Amino acid sequence: MKIFEEIESEVQSYARSFPRVFNKAQGEHLYDLEGNQYLDFLAGAGTLNYGHNNPLLKKALLRYIESDGITHGLDLHTKAKGEFLMTFNEKILKPRDMNYMVQFTGPTGANAVEAAMKLARTIKKRQNIINFTNGYHGVTLGALAATGNSHHRSAAGTLLSGISTLPYDGYLGEGIDTTSYLDKVLTDSSSGIDHPAAIIVETVQGEGGITAASFEWLQNIQKVCQKHDLLLIIDDIQTGCGRTGSFFSFEDIGIEPDMITLSKSLSGYGLPFAVVLIKPEHDIWKPGEHNGTFRGNNLAFVTAKETIDHYWSDDLFAKEIRRKGKYISGRVQKIIETYGEGNFSSRGRGMFQGLNCVNGDLANKITKLCFKKGLMIETSGADDHVIKFLCPLTISDENLTKGIDILENSIKAVCAGIDDFDEEIDYFHEDYEVAS
Repeated sequence: MKIFEEIESEVQSYARSFPRVFNKAQGEHLYDLEGNQYLDFLAGAGTLNYGHNNPLLKKALLRYIESDGITHGLDLHTKAKGEFLMTFNEKILKPRDMNYMVQFTGPTGANAVEAAMKLARTIKKRQNIINFTNGYHGVTLGALAATGNSHHRSAAGTLLSGISTLPYDGYLGEGIDTTSYLDKVLTDSSSGIDHPAAIIVETVQGEGGITAASFEWLQNIQKVCQKHDLLLIIDDIQTGCGRTGSFFSFEDIGIEPDMITLSKSLSGYGLPFAVVLIKPEHDIWKPGEHNGTFRGNNLAFVTAKETIDHYWSDDLFAKEIRRKGKYISGRVQKIIETYGEGNFSSRGRGMFQGLNCVNGDLANKITKLCFKKGLMIETSGADDHVIKFLCPLTISDENLTKGIDILENSIKAVCAGIDDFDEEIDYFHEDYEVAS
C-alpha cells in the first residue's frame, strides 16, 4: 500500500523494521496480507503479555459491547470501572498487603509518569527529580526529561529541565555501588544537585537495554529516599503485569514505593490504559487538577478485570512465567557459550531478557535475518545492541522453542560471515583512552 509512503509521517519506526502490511493476529502470531505467519517476540512493545486477541478477553469484551456497555466514561463512576477496581484490590493489592489509591490518567504510560512526577513535586514542594542513566520513561516533555536516550531527547525542541541524572546500577562498572554516590551528592549541599522531590526508577531498564538492577541496589535506593525525605516512584510500565515473574517487578525485593506507574499490558488486550498507584497519604490531588479525556476507557476496564480473574487469582501463571524465564536463560547461555563470551552476554530476569551483542550493527543484522525467517524481535539499548525477548507470557512451549531456534540459527548465519568481531568498548578499563 503506497498510502503509508504518501501521507504517513516520517516518524514511524517499527514499520521500518518490519516492512509488511499486517491484517490478522492470534496468540503469539501475526499475519500479513499475503498470509505469511510471523512469531511475535515484540508483543506490542510489551503491551500484549497475554497474546493477540486472547479468546477469554475477547469474549468478555464482545459481551460488554453487545450489551451497549459504556465505552467512554471520563472519570464518571461506571459499573466496568467499579468491577475492575474491586478485582484489582481483592486479587492484586490485598494479597500483597499493598495499600494504594488508583489514579486513572490518560491512556499511555507517559501520561502516568507525567502525573506521578507532577504529584511528587506538589507533595514535596520541590522541582528536581532524580532519574538514572539509560532510563526510559516516555517522550512527552516531562517524561522525556527523565529519559536518557539522546535520539529521543534531541527531538524535544526546547530545554529539558527539572531532572538530575545519576548512574544506574552497574553503570560505573562492577563493584561500584552508585547508591553511595547518590547518598553523597544528596548529603553535600555543594554537589550541584538541587534537593529532589522524588526518585523515579525502573527495576529492569527496558528500552535502556534490559539492564536489571540488583535487589540490594534497589533496597539501597529506598533507604536513600527515606534518609533524604524523597518519594520513590517505580516505573513498572514495561516490567510490570507479570513480565519479570510476578505481577509487580519489585514484589520479591522488599521495597515499598510511594507511587507505581502501570500501563502497557494492564488492559491485557492491547487497549490503552494507564494508572498511577499512590500511597493514600500522598493522594493530595484537588478535583480535576490532573485529567485526561481518555482516562475512562471502559473497554480496557473490562479486559483488565478478566485478565486478573483468569491469570492472577492464584500463583500458577506466575510459576509458568518463571519456568519459561528459566528456559530462555538456559538457551541464551548456550548461545553465549557457542558463539563466544566476548561477542554476547545475557541480561534481564523472568521473561524480560536480552541478548547483549558486541555492537548494534551485529544485533541489527541478526534481527533482520530473524524477520526474514518469520520471527519479529526488536533491539534496545543506547546503540540498539541488545536483542530483546518480549514474547507473550502465554506463548506455548513449542513456539517459544521455535522462536529461539530461529534466533539461534540467525546468529549462526550472521556470525559465519564475520571474520573478526569488533571489541566491545569498556569505558572504565584502566587502559581506555579518550582519543581512541
